[in-house]
Amino acid sequence: MADLFAPDDLPPVPAEAPLADKLRPRALADVVGQDHLTGPDGAIGRMVAAGRLSSIILWGPPGTGKTTISRLLADAVGMRFEPISAVFSGVADLKKVFAAARDHARRGEKTLLFVDEIHRFNRAQQDSFLPFVEDGTVTLVGATTENPSFELNAALLSRAQVLILRRLDATALEQLLERAESLMERPLPLDAAAREALLASADGDGRFLLNQVETLYSIGVPQPLDPAGLSALLHRRVAVYDKDREGHYNLISALHKSLRGSDPQAALYYLARMLTAGEEPLYVLRRLVRFAVEDIGLADPQAVVQCLAAKDSYDFLGSPEGELAIVQACLYCATAPKSNAAYSAMKSAWRSARETGSLMPPQNILNAPTKLMKTIGYGKGYQYDHDAQDGFSGDNYWPEEMQPQSFYAPTERGFEARIAERMAYWDRLRAERRPK
Repeated sequence: MADLFAPDDLPPVPAEAPLADKLRPRALADVVGQDHLTGPDGAIGRMVAAGRLSSIILWGPPGTGKTTISRLLADAVGMRFEPISAVFSGVADLKKVFAAARDHARRGEKTLLFVDEIHRFNRAQQDSFLPFVEDGTVTLVGATTENPSFELNAALLSRAQVLILRRLDATALEQLLERAESLMERPLPLDAAAREALLASADGDGRFLLNQVETLYSIGVPQPLDPAGLSALLHRRVAVYDKDREGHYNLISALHKSLRGSDPQAALYYLARMLTAGEEPLYVLRRLVRFAVEDIGLADPQAVVQCLAAKDSYDFLGSPEGELAIVQACLYCATAPKSNAAYSAMKSAWRSARETGSLMPPQNILNAPTKLMKTIGYGKGYQYDHDAQDGFSGDNYWPEEMQPQSFYAPTERGFEARIAERMAYWDRLRAERRPK
């Protein structure tokens, strides 16, 4: 079974082993990013100190050390480690595992049964664990990336403690980079900005990060890379358009730019050039809808309505009558107030989402349909806006690790001027009601 790390009792790692295997921790203290569990005051740290391990479910994102911790746990408390994967195992495999564990128990050997992807076992298979967990034949350590409340039987959850692993933060990932550089005896060929970009690209996944690092070392970069060079090296380029359709793309570009420049006469000319040359009307309509949301947006919310109505009209009337509806949509877009605020907001929000990865929303705005989720704080302290003064609570909706961002900045043109007034009003109330 694939593993990021492994304990001391495994055979020596061959020279050609992946970097992630070479850097496997040899003790729980070497595991990065999970001090809240493995530290002296953490649940796992206390179990190891007491020399007694209870059944647990490790819930967390990929590449955060679930398998690693399980292996090291068995070693730390002197238990036999038995790994299985729910992806590749069935009832017959489980019976063999339980029979072997019972034999070892008769000889005084305790078994830690590690079940990777435990959520992939169906309800009946999960129930089969219960008698062996209850009588102590095995101590179950299950690993899952899915919410245990939804994926695991209540009976199994009641017999195991759910421990939540955190995505690796920048400090933990930086530790992995430093260990890799120490092992390779040379620094990564990256400047400071590219190093930050590499950490961000891992999205909290230590295994992914080390795989990227291994690629960088294997290529042999002569000079340190900047972020652009790093991106070009680790990602494929997007294919360009076929050159034999250059005239087609020249005309659609001219139409789009004329609309953006609020020149209805030029826009109508290029529209005519395309349609009279036999361009598919639905293609032009799709481009008009795109223009309406990219270059007009909320400055005139009716623009996209006009374009979609033109599409329906063309479908209903056909050619040549339906082409007049396309002309009307074209002229409406050309003469409408322009704003790309929504488009710019989308790009900024997408960029922020890529950079911040899988940060959890604040727990107060998370639903808590299960007892476990309530116990760990989901939904606690949520303020229902309709019960607040002016129907506005001013609550915080951003992840704890992020400062509130500003993506959408409405213009003073068209309907967006009214939107800007509303947003300013809410910002003022939010500042007034924010805890001092």
